[in-house]
Amino acid sequence: MSRKIGRFFIPGIRSFRAKFVLVVGGAVLFDLLVSGGLALWNVQRLSRDATSEVGQGLERASQDYIRSYADSTAARVGLLLNQVHSDVKTLAGVLQSQIDHPNRNNAVAEALAQSEPSAIKLTYDPKGRWAQNLPGATSVISVWGYLLDQNHQPLPEVQKDIETSTVVDLVAPNLLKSGYPKLQMYYIGPKARPIFRTVPYTDQAQTFDRLYPGHNDANFWDFFFPGVYESWQQWAREPGSRPVADDITQTAPYTDAITGKLIVSFFNPLWSPDRKDVAGIAGADITLDQLAGIVESVKVADTGFGFLTMSNGNVVAINHAGEKIIGLRSSSDTGDKGVTGLDRSFHNSTQKAMATLPLDRDGAIQHIMLDEQGEKIPYLVVVKQIAPTNLWVSGPVQKEAMSLGIVVPEREIYASLFAAQEEISRATNRILIYQILAISISLMIVTAAVFAVSKRITSGISALAGAAGRIQAKDYSVRVDIPSRDEVGQAGIAFNRMAEEISFHTENLELLVEERTKEIEEAKEEISALNTQLKSENVRLGAELAVAQRIQLMVLPRQNELAAIEQLEIAAFMRPADEVGGDYYDILQDGKRLKIGIGDVTGHGLESGVLMLMVQSVARALQEAGETDPTKFLTDLNRTIYKNIERTKTDKHLTLAFLDYDGERLTLSGQHEDLIVVREGGEVERIETADLGLPVGLDSDISEFVDTRDVAFSSGDIIVLHTDGVTEAENRNGELYGIERLCESVRHLYGGSAQDIMNGILENLMTYIGSQKIHDDITLVVMRHR
Repeated sequence: MSRKIGRFFIPGIRSFRAKFVLVVGGAVLFDLLVSGGLALWNVQRLSRDATSEVGQGLERASQDYIRSYADSTAARVGLLLNQVHSDVKTLAGVLQSQIDHPNRNNAVAEALAQSEPSAIKLTYDPKGRWAQNLPGATSVISVWGYLLDQNHQPLPEVQKDIETSTVVDLVAPNLLKSGYPKLQMYYIGPKARPIFRTVPYTDQAQTFDRLYPGHNDANFWDFFFPGVYESWQQWAREPGSRPVADDITQTAPYTDAITGKLIVSFFNPLWSPDRKDVAGIAGADITLDQLAGIVESVKVADTGFGFLTMSNGNVVAINHAGEKIIGLRSSSDTGDKGVTGLDRSFHNSTQKAMATLPLDRDGAIQHIMLDEQGEKIPYLVVVKQIAPTNLWVSGPVQKEAMSLGIVVPEREIYASLFAAQEEISRATNRILIYQILAISISLMIVTAAVFAVSKRITSGISALAGAAGRIQAKDYSVRVDIPSRDEVGQAGIAFNRMAEEISFHTENLELLVEERTKEIEEAKEEISALNTQLKSENVRLGAELAVAQRIQLMVLPRQNELAAIEQLEIAAFMRPADEVGGDYYDILQDGKRLKIGIGDVTGHGLESGVLMLMVQSVARALQEAGETDPTKFLTDLNRTIYKNIERTKTDKHLTLAFLDYDGERLTLSGQHEDLIVVREGGEVERIETADLGLPVGLDSDISEFVDTRDVAFSSGDIIVLHTDGVTEAENRNGELYGIERLCESVRHLYGGSAQDIMNGILENLMTYIGSQKIHDDITLVVMRHR
C-alpha cells in the first residue's frame, strides 16, 4: 500500500527524491541539532563553570572570613588570659623575692603595722575556731584553727608566713586596678601552713563556715583543691614533669564560694629558697563573665555565634541564642566542695552533630546539620585552639587547650553566593531561549531550500532507476542518455558499459559455470585423498606413542621390588605431561647395594622418553657390571649417553643425580633438584646438588665436575626426590607451587608411611593446580628409613 505526499510516492519510501530530501534534510537537521545542541551545552557548561568559579571564590572568601574571625577572637581570649597570667606572675615574683630574702619581712611588716595596724592584728573567733584580722584592712588574713597555739595566736612559722605575705597589701591593689578586671588576688600558704590572705577584704572565714562545715578540721589544700599541691611538689622534684612549660595553673570554671559567681582561678606556685618544695601560691580569680563577654560578643552574619569550650567538651562561654541552637543542657553543681564546677557539655547536647563534633581539627571548616523545628539546617563550624595551659579539675594537674568555636548557618554566610548563582542561572536561561529560536528559524529556511533543489538534483538518478528496472526485466538493450557532466552523468556512462558487459556475460555464462564445476570436483577428490592419508598417519603415530609409553612404564621399578628392600620404605610416582615423558627415576639393587636415581630430560615427548630409556638401560648395565664408585659411575654413563645423543642428532640433555646406599652410608652424586631430608621431629633440611655434577649429555667428559656428598640417614628420617614438574606447577593465577611449599607439605606429613607422605604431597599439589593444564612431567620419590 502506498500513499502520495506532494509529488512523491512512498511505498516504504521508494522515491529517490524522497530519500534525498530525507537524507539531506536529515543531515542538515542533524547538523543543526548537533551544532545547536553543542552551543546550548557550551552555554550550560559556561554557566556551570561560572557558577562553580564564583561559588568557589565566594565560598573560600566566606570561609577565610570565618577563620579570620575565629583567629582574632581566639587571640582576644588568649590576650585576656596572658594579661591575667602576667599579673599573677608579678605578684608571685614579689612574694618569691620575700621568701628568698626573709630579712626583708620584718621591715615590711613593721612599716605596714604602723600605717595599717588592722593588716597584722588577728582576732580569734571561738565559734569558728579561726583567727582573722578585723574589717578595714586592705586584705583579709584567715588563719585556721590548726595553725594557732593554745593561746589562739599564730604558730611561729605561721607568723613568718603572715609577715612574708604582707607585701600583698602593697602590690595586689595596683594589679587589681590595671589590666583586665580581676575579682580578687591572694596568697595561700604551703600545705603545712595554708593561711589565706586575699585582696580586697571579705568575710572570708565566715563564708567558709557557712558554706563548708568541717573545712577547719581538714587541710585547706586537700579539702578544696585535692591533688593540685602534689602536682606542684612533683614539679619541684622533676621540673620537666610540667604538662605545659609554665608555672601558672588554671582551674576549670567553678562557682566561687564567697561571691557565688562563676570564676576561673589562676595559681602560680611559690618555691622554697632551695627550690625543692612548694612555699605557697600567688593567685587571682576572674569571673567567667569576662571570658564570656568576648565570646558572647561574636556575631557572624545574622545569627552566627561563638563558643568557648574545654577539651572535654564542657562549654565555658556561649550566648543564650547559641546555647539553644546547639542544644546544650546547663547545670551547676552545688555540692559540698569549694570548687563547684560548671557542667555544660557537648556530650549532653540534644543535637547529635554537636555531641560528636571533633574539637581537635584546628582551623578546619566543618559542615554539620542541626535540627531546627524538625528541619535539618546546614551550618558551618570552625574551631580554633587556644594556647595550652596547666589545668586542675580534680586530681593531678594536666595539660589543657581550650577551643574557640564559630557557628554560622550556611544560608547566611553563603547568601551572596546563592544570589550570584541565581543571577547566573537567569542569564543562562535567557541565552538558551534565544539560541533555540535561532535554531528553529534556521531549520525552516534549510528545509525550504532542500525541497527547492531536490528535483533538479535527482532527475538523472530517476532515469538510471528506470533503466535499471528494464535490466531487471532482462532487457539488456536499454541505454540511458544523461546530458549532465557531473557524477550522475558519469554514472550514466558507466551504466551503459555495464549493460553491454552483462549482455556479453549472459551469453557465455553457461560455459563458465561448467568449467568452474569441473575444477571444484577435482579439488574435492584431492582433499579426500589427503584426509585419508592424514588419518592413517595419526593412527600410526598414536600406536607408536602408545608403544613408547608402555615401554617407558615397563622399565619403572615394580612394587614388589620396592617392598623387598629391608631397611627402606619407598614410594614413587611419575606422571608424564604428554603420552611419553622425559622424567627418569629408578631403584637398582645388587645385593646390599642400592642405587636410587632421578633425572629430568629437557622437554618432554617421544625424544625425551627415548633418552630416558637410554639412561635407564645404561644405569642398569653399569650397576650389573659392579661399578660401585659414584663418580666413575656417573662419568661412564655420561660418556655413553653423549655418544648416543651425537648419533641421533637430538638437542637434548638431562639433569641426573644418584643416591648410593649400602645399609649404613648414603652418598649423593650428580646435579639435579634440591634433596629434601626430614629429620626426626619434623626438621626439614635442603641439600643443593648444583656443585655435585653437570647436566648429562652436554660434554663427553664431566669427570672433573662430578663430586659426592655423604648424607646422614637414620631411623625415622625421610628423603624426598622430585623433578621440577612439582615445584614449577602453576595455579590458575600463574603462581608456582615452589620448593618452600613442598618442604612445608613434607614437614606437615612427617610421621606417616612413605606411601602416605607421597599421597599427601600429590593431593596437596593437585589441589593447588586445580583445573590448570599440567605443562611438565611430575615425578616424586619418597624414602623412609624404617
